[in-house]
Order: sequence, then structure tokens, then C-alpha cells
Amino acid sequence: MIDPFDPSLTFEEKSLQIFEYQKTNNPVYQRFCQALGVNVVNSVSEIPLLPIQAFKDATLITEHESLNIQDSSLKFESSGTSGMHRSKHYVLDPKLYKESILKGMNHFYNLENYVVLAYTPGYAENPNSSLVWMLNTLIKNDNTGMSRFLPLGDVIVSDFLDEITSSGKKVMLFGAAFGLLDLIEMGSPSLPVNAVILETGGMKTHRREMTKEALHERLATGFNLPKESIHSEYGMTELLSQAYSRGSFWFECVPWMQVSIRNPQNPMEEMSSGEEGLIGVIDLANINSCSFILTGDKGVQGEDGKFQVLGRWNPINLRGCNFLIED
Repeated sequence: MIDPFDPSLTFEEKSLQIFEYQKTNNPVYQRFCQALGVNVVNSVSEIPLLPIQAFKDATLITEHESLNIQDSSLKFESSGTSGMHRSKHYVLDPKLYKESILKGMNHFYNLENYVVLAYTPGYAENPNSSLVWMLNTLIKNDNTGMSRFLPLGDVIVSDFLDEITSSGKKVMLFGAAFGLLDLIEMGSPSLPVNAVILETGGMKTHRREMTKEALHERLATGFNLPKESIHSEYGMTELLSQAYSRGSFWFECVPWMQVSIRNPQNPMEEMSSGEEGLIGVIDLANINSCSFILTGDKGVQGEDGKFQVLGRWNPINLRGCNFLIED
């Protein structure tokens, strides 16, 4: 089995190995590549990206002799209203997802320095939320016992924040944008000056609409922090890795994840730096599902590889799902 975190191999080497593995062992991705006439690739840029709609239309499993869907203890589903057709991501190896979470967070933050406080209204009704599983992993990783989910509908208790500060730890407040705004409106106190807020988006299905700039300004003002302390996570049900922006609107990937911006009319074509297009993701941690994904998000990339998310691409009319994927 290929180790997506193996530092002895380059990203391209691992990507080409995983492409061959998934093209051979993932029936959906195999049909997709066949329909595009792609059998052999020589570089990362030649690897086809499967439209993310496939996670709604099919069961995406790359089977291995030691792992199959019957062994899966995790099935993540995207959020949505009752009866909505949701994305489903089967995780055959939960240990791999845990490793991706902890290695990914520690790539950008030293978790030993933080107490994670999670505020997740809107997720309680989705028992198959990948975000909640991620937050549980981070909370259990803290041996102080202070990391926790905050009670819904209550302000953060000042004495608890003082306890965290007195212990020498920093606060990392993790949550969807609308929930963090609710905390401010309820009158939650200022956070310690060295705190970090990590917002996960989550505006599109709730009552507020605002730009990312306005959101970060509101969070900074509401929690009495500098705007540099407002960070963002870019992740989704269909990914087992995340990208992070820290005090800006430019996201950076973990070493086993790579983003490119694709031409919506021809997703095999990469856009030049500064040009808008569809965000394509290679997430090597998705080794047991599909690592090569064309999202429905609009973005732009700088010459340094960092990227911005500019919202949803609408309408999404991508060649590749309805006639390439069988239920």
C-alpha cells in the first residue's frame, strides 16, 4: 500500500503511483479515465480530475485486498436539508484520516500549544459530519482535558478562558462562520490576545450572506482580536486533507495535497497564475476513495502556489458525471 505521507518520495512520484492504483482498483475512476481516453500519464498535470458530483452519484471506493467497504467504520455525508441528495465519502481506514488531521494541523500549528474550543451549531443533526469527527480527533489529542465542544446557545465563560491562559496554553476557537457570529451576538467575551479563530466557512446554507473580508473584520472586532488572528480552513466532506489561510485570504496546502485552477470548459487545462477557474484538488490521503477531484468552487492561484476561494462556480455544467458514472 502506498503511504501518502511518505517523505522519501516526491509529491509527483506518489501521485503517479496513486493514479495507477486508483485507475486499476476504483471502478468509477477507471470508467472516467477510459471515457476520456487516458490510460498512461507522465506528469501530475496529465492526471484527470473527477468531478466532485461523483461523490453524490456513485460509491467511490478504491478496494484493496486488506480493506473493503464492509470494513469501513466511517461514512461521511455532506450537510443539507432532509431528503437532499448528499455527497457520501466512505473512509476504509479511519487511522489514515486521523493521521492526516494531526499531521496537517501540526504542519501549520503546534497543537501542543493550543486548547481547541469547537462551536458547531448546524452540525449536530448530521451524525456523519467529517468536520465533527475532525474536531473530536483534535479534542481527544489534547491531554490537558480542556479542549471541548462548547455548549450550543451559550456564551464562552470568561473564567474558563482565564484558566486556559493561566495554564500557558493558547485558545483555538474552531467553528462555522454563522456559529461564530452567533457567539458574538450572544455577548461572548473578548478572547485572549494570542488566540486564533479558525473559521470553516459555512455561510452558504444559512441566513447571512457576507464577503470573506467582511466576515473576518466582524470576527476580529467581535472577539477583540487583530485581523491576523482570523484564520480559515478549506475542506469538504470529499477530502481527508485541508488547506489553511492564516491572517490572509490565501490558502496553503499540506505537503500531500495540491491545488490547481482549471478551465471550466476544459478541466484538463490549467489556468495561468491570476486567472479565475475551477479549483482542482489532488488529495493523496484519499487513497481509498479518489485522490483527483474537480470541485465546484471558483478560485485563483498565485505564482507561489497559494490560492484564494472566490465562491461557488455557477452554473456547474461539467463534462464527466452523468454519462460516465453508473450507479
